[in-house]
Amino acid sequence: MACPSRAEGGRMRHADWGVLSPRWAGIRSEEIDVCGTSVHYLTADAGCDGPTHLLIHPMAGSASMCLDLIAPLSRLGPVIVPDLPGTFFGHTSSPHPRAAKAEVNARFLRAFTARLGLRDAIVHGWSMGGLVAVLFAASVPDRVGRLVLAAPALPGPLPSDEVLFWRTAGPMLLTAGPPLVRVVLRMTGRRLLEMKLRAYTDRRAEGLVGGDQARLSPEMAALLTEELRSADPRRLGGAVTAFASVLSHLFVDRGHVYRAIADVRAPVLLLWGGQDGVVTKSTIDDLAARRPDWRLRVFDAVGHLLPLEMPHAYVTAVNQWLVEDVCPA
Repeated sequence: MACPSRAEGGRMRHADWGVLSPRWAGIRSEEIDVCGTSVHYLTADAGCDGPTHLLIHPMAGSASMCLDLIAPLSRLGPVIVPDLPGTFFGHTSSPHPRAAKAEVNARFLRAFTARLGLRDAIVHGWSMGGLVAVLFAASVPDRVGRLVLAAPALPGPLPSDEVLFWRTAGPMLLTAGPPLVRVVLRMTGRRLLEMKLRAYTDRRAEGLVGGDQARLSPEMAALLTEELRSADPRRLGGAVTAFASVLSHLFVDRGHVYRAIADVRAPVLLLWGGQDGVVTKSTIDDLAARRPDWRLRVFDAVGHLLPLEMPHAYVTAVNQWLVEDVCPA
């Protein structure tokens, strides 16, 4: 018998995601109240005795983007993946208009981990979730035992003319731009979703993120397509807020992020795909120079969707890092 599920705006929550695919068996949707907000998260029990792995998805995405990573990662310990507030696909509601911002997401994680009693977790941040992970780790070091950053959206080197542009025009653009974009989205949101749908089926779109989208499992590709097809365009406003927040941290208020990077105390594993079309090599090189104690692992033929393209290789890299730190050669 299929496990019960609940629908919300075309999106599904399952008592066991194995009803959609055997590869997701044992992954559960659960819900918890955090400061008056109902928070949805995915979780899987551990295949062995190990620390909890807390996954932070890309800010405009949802926990379901991590489904292919959860099962192999659960062999190292319990896995928890919350839907961040204000996400486009997720089930966690947005308690206020600023909820999708990176720094607010970091504060949300502080409340969420306190509610679950998590300490010394291995925190994984992917893409824009990597920015949230760094802000979170720097603010509550006792909650983060280790940090894994996969293709993180963090500031990198900028030419002097771009620095001047963002310093002078950036604040005004990021203040005035999002409200205008939200008005446009009310009229064009569905069309933008259809364009995004085509991106999952058109191999020419791979240039945007790099790597090989054919590596995505058929189940994940189908789920992403279905979530896009059933998404409510009105929720695109949260994605705009998230994106504007990231741009501010990457180009305008860079000093705040650099201080957070310097303040991270936990051991860090930095994962990056050599064909990443979003996070540049110069950014990764700059991070490695700022924090030479961070361990770097490069996957040469992989793009920005590293956790989806090669989830098992991702988990193998994490496991090797854990073993090497415990039992150094």
